[in-house]
Amino acid sequence: MDGLLLAFAVTLGAGLATGIGSTLAFFTKTTNKSFFAIAMGFSAGVMVYLSFVEILPKSTAYIARTTTDVQASAIAALALVAGMIVMAIIDALVPSGANPHENTQIELMGEEDSQLPFVEQRANKMLLRTGLFIALAIAIHNFPEGLATFLLVLDDPQIGIALAIAVAMHNIPEGIAVSVPVYYATKSKARAFRLSFLSGLAEPAGAVIGYLLLSQFLNDFVLGVVFAMVAGVMVFLAIDTLLPTARNSSRGHLTVYGFIAGVAVMAASLVLLRL
Repeated sequence: MDGLLLAFAVTLGAGLATGIGSTLAFFTKTTNKSFFAIAMGFSAGVMVYLSFVEILPKSTAYIARTTTDVQASAIAALALVAGMIVMAIIDALVPSGANPHENTQIELMGEEDSQLPFVEQRANKMLLRTGLFIALAIAIHNFPEGLATFLLVLDDPQIGIALAIAVAMHNIPEGIAVSVPVYYATKSKARAFRLSFLSGLAEPAGAVIGYLLLSQFLNDFVLGVVFAMVAGVMVFLAIDTLLPTARNSSRGHLTVYGFIAGVAVMAASLVLLRL
């Protein structure tokens, strides 16, 4: 029971990071784009490293308990690609104008952007509609993320918590993406924060619902396939969302430096944890 509570608490914390993003949008007039680029690159580095160095080998090891090593490697690879395809399908079903994976610049308000007569450029009704669609899109994307984080914390708290931190970092700009259009449309910080907060709750909801549906079917083979798909989901998020968002927010090689730092810190921490 303690393991379940820890997994749920970590997943809840990652999901509620959207609320942090919403708060930042209200109390800061500008976004430090250099720091933002490094942070997003760092998060992508953590996700990619964990996916290929920790999660995928873990998946192969689980599957290998029920079949040969060669077959386990092939199944894990197929499940990895399947995880990417699932996220790609989700993206395809969400209207591009409201998709946070398409709108990689919506949250990046620089000083010059903050002075624009934003409300005059779009009708309030359209702004509110945009905010609602973005909230729905983020909730849809957060659902599989929540299940992935929950299962990893349940299986290996150290790896799961590291992944949850990376997920939380990428949820912060998503919270901004929800709150900004809703706030400009309604002039209500409370309403904008509430909608952003609710979109983040899809993360723990995905964890609970997914676990209840899968718990009776969980065995070594199923866990192995799920973990490989989790790796695919994380790689897709890093390539499709985090890196483009970071790259669009700042020129130069800050995104790359952040990515390298994420890989280095994650690698060093995992080595130190095994000493």
